[in-house]
Amino acid sequence: MSRYEIILHWSDEDQRFIAEVPELAGCAADGATRQEALENVEVVIEEWLETAKELGRL
Repeated sequence: MSRYEIILHWSDEDQRFIAEVPELAGCAADGATRQEALENVEVVIEEWLETAKELGRL
C-alpha cells in the first residue's frame, strides 16, 4: 500500500475524530475513536485509489 499523510483531529461539531488525506482530494473518514477513524480512512484510501484507477486518473 502506498503511504499517505493522514491528518487526525477532533470535530466538536460532529463529536467524532476526523481523518483526512490531503494528497487525495475529498478523501476522509470519521470514527468514535482515533483508532476507528484511522481504520476507516485506510478503507476509504483503497476505495479512492480504485475509483481513480477505474476513471483513468492515476
